[in-house]
Amino acid sequence: MSIVDNRKAFHDFFIEERFEAGLVLEGWEVKAIRAGRAHLKEAYVIVRGAELWLLGAHVTPLTAASTHVKADPTRTRKLLLHAAETAKLIGKVERAGYTLVPLDLHYKGGRIKLEIGLAKGKKQYDKRATEREREWQREKQRLVKGGTRVAG
Repeated sequence: MSIVDNRKAFHDFFIEERFEAGLVLEGWEVKAIRAGRAHLKEAYVIVRGAELWLLGAHVTPLTAASTHVKADPTRTRKLLLHAAETAKLIGKVERAGYTLVPLDLHYKGGRIKLEIGLAKGKKQYDKRATEREREWQREKQRLVKGGTRVAG
């Protein structure tokens, strides 16, 4: 079940591979995410050392969640992946010109997971072509629906 999607990622990037990562979260963050108060629009993933980190994800704290902890809504969160997956992603990002983009937050087995995509940036003309294709598919559906009705 998806909690929040990053639709902007599909507009700005070609997603070539997807990976599921765990997140290191604090208690107040889990409560806020379960309440649907997370945003991935400006978020991105970086490589620091031999680890992957999520930056720019905004989790708005609940007012009643915690009184003794100072909540930082945009703190850097560590991503948890298998060592082989991490090494593969780091190699692609450093050598091949790829970037890592957060795609969505979702539940899996009662835990909150982040789906990240190995992506290449789209040029402006690619974005326009994608939009044109989407509009054509919509128009085609309208024509098919309109043609199947029986005049009565």
